[in-house]
Amino acid sequence: MAHQLPFRSDVVGSYLRPAYLHQARRDFTANKIDKAELTAIEDRAITELVAQQKAAGLKVITDGEFRRGFWHIDFLENLNGVEGYVPEQGYNQKFHGKAAPSYNIRVHDKISFNTDHPFLAHFAFLKTLADADGEVVAKATIPSPTMILRQEVLANEDISHLQTIYPDLADFYQDLATTYRAAVKAFYDAGCRYLQFDDTNWAFLADASKRESLQAKGIDADQIADICADIINGALADKPADMTITTHICRGNHASSWLFSGGYEPIAKQLFASNYDGFFLEYDNDRAGDFAPLRHWANNGSRIVLGLVTSKFPELEDTALIKARIQEATEYVPLDNLCLSPQCGFASTEEGNKLSIDEQWNKIKLVNQVAQSVWQDA
Repeated sequence: MAHQLPFRSDVVGSYLRPAYLHQARRDFTANKIDKAELTAIEDRAITELVAQQKAAGLKVITDGEFRRGFWHIDFLENLNGVEGYVPEQGYNQKFHGKAAPSYNIRVHDKISFNTDHPFLAHFAFLKTLADADGEVVAKATIPSPTMILRQEVLANEDISHLQTIYPDLADFYQDLATTYRAAVKAFYDAGCRYLQFDDTNWAFLADASKRESLQAKGIDADQIADICADIINGALADKPADMTITTHICRGNHASSWLFSGGYEPIAKQLFASNYDGFFLEYDNDRAGDFAPLRHWANNGSRIVLGLVTSKFPELEDTALIKARIQEATEYVPLDNLCLSPQCGFASTEEGNKLSIDEQWNKIKLVNQVAQSVWQDA
C-alpha cells in the first residue's frame, strides 16, 4: 500500500474473543474437542474479526491474538530452548487488579528460532484474508526478545538456571538477537511486511519501584536498558527495506488491570536508540507521564503512535482533548511523524478487558474519527 506504516489510525493488536471461542478453548482443555476442531473454530472467529476490522475502517488487520492464551508466552514457549511451566508462587508480576494466570516461561537450553514455529502458520492464514481484500495490511504481533531477558535476569525470583546454560551473559544476549533476527527473516519469508514487537520490559525499567528493587539486587537499570537496545538492534540488523517493524511499550494489560507506573524519561534515550520504524506509546493516563521524553526521539523517518484512547474501560475520551494532546506532542515530534491508536490491545490475555465487544469497536471508531480529522491522509 502507498501509505507509510504505522498508519495514522492504527491498533496494538489484540481484540475481545467472542463467547463461542471462549467455549471452544474450554472444550479443548476438557478434551471435548481436538486440536483440529479448535483450529477450525479459531479460523472462523478470525475470519469474522477481519471482516469487523475492515467494516470499522481500519487499514491494518490482525488476528486479534485469538489463538493465544497470553500475549507473549504462547510465542516464547515455542522457541528452541524456552519452555512454559506453572510456577508454584503464581505469575511473578503482580497486577494492580486481577491476578494473571499462573503460567510463565523459562530458559532450559541454548535459545534459537524454531523454523516450525506455529505463529508462522498463524500469520499465513491471516495474510490470505488480507490478500483477498487487497486494501488492508496484515500485521503480526510477537513479544520482544527483551521479555526473555526480563524473566531470566530481572524478575526470576531465584529460579533461573541461566548462569548454568549461559555462564557468560553476553552469549545469552547474542543468542536473543540472533534468534529474533531469524524470526524476522522467517516472518518476511512468510509474506509479513508489518511486524510488531510487544514489550513490557521498558515499562519495568522505567518504574521507580522496580528500579529500586533492581538496585537492591546490584543490577544497574540504565546498563540493562543499554543492553536491551543492543539486543533489539541486533534483531533488526538484517531487516529488509520493505518491512516495517514497530514496538508497543506496554505497562501491563490483563482484565483491565496494570503492572507498572512512570513516564518514559528513565529509558527514553535507550528506547529511541533502538532502530524501530514506529513506537506505540501508552499515553492514556497520568501514570504515563508527559511528552518531554519524546525529545530523545531521532527524526529518522520513524513514527510515534500516541496511545491516547484507553482499551481498559468503555468510557469514550473527549475528542477535543485527544486533539489537544496530539497538538501538545508536536512540541517534540512533527505532526507528520505522529499517529494515533488505542493505548493497548483489548485482550492481552484471553480473558479480555472489562468492556463489551460493541464498546471495543466504539473505541476504534473514535480513533479513526480523530485521525481522519487531524491527518488528511488517514
